[in-house]
Amino acid sequence: MKHSGTSSIETERLLLRPFRVSDAEAMYRNWASSPEVTKFLTWPVHSSPEATAELLKQWEAGYEDPAQYLWCIEWKKSREAIGSLSVVHIDENIRSMEIGYCIGKNYWHQGIMSEAFRAVIAYLFANTDCNRICAKHDVNNPNSGKVMQKCGLSYEGTLRQAGRNNTGICDLSVYAILRRQFAKEN
Repeated sequence: MKHSGTSSIETERLLLRPFRVSDAEAMYRNWASSPEVTKFLTWPVHSSPEATAELLKQWEAGYEDPAQYLWCIEWKKSREAIGSLSVVHIDENIRSMEIGYCIGKNYWHQGIMSEAFRAVIAYLFANTDCNRICAKHDVNNPNSGKVMQKCGLSYEGTLRQAGRNNTGICDLSVYAILRRQFAKEN
């Protein structure tokens, strides 16, 4: 599969860019320390800004890999990290990429994640030969599914007891968009 890595993408309100260790304080404060934000995620809250900085050091080193797609969502007004969006799984055989995302509670219900996700979908279809972009959410987190729908992904079904997050074993709703569908709609 052709890969292009994480490049900066600008939207009306956002700058999607590689993370920096200097984002640790904002990341910890805005989302990584929040049990409410991480409730439906697969990783626990961070114990300190220092723990966040250690993770960001690993992420920074990973940007050398052209198959790593990991964006910091920066709010242009404050120039602060407010969330993340990444490719969490790649299936080279079928040229599929699965997206995962999270954003600080203060930024919920403002269309920010949809704006970021749409930009990343366009980037991936323009800069890789990926054929399918998909995402999954815990059925108890329907707002995540609304983001997927707003971004043009179609509901494909629910995988029963197929995931685990901070709430335990969960059912996962699956959404996807194909390259040809994206091309027709854009």
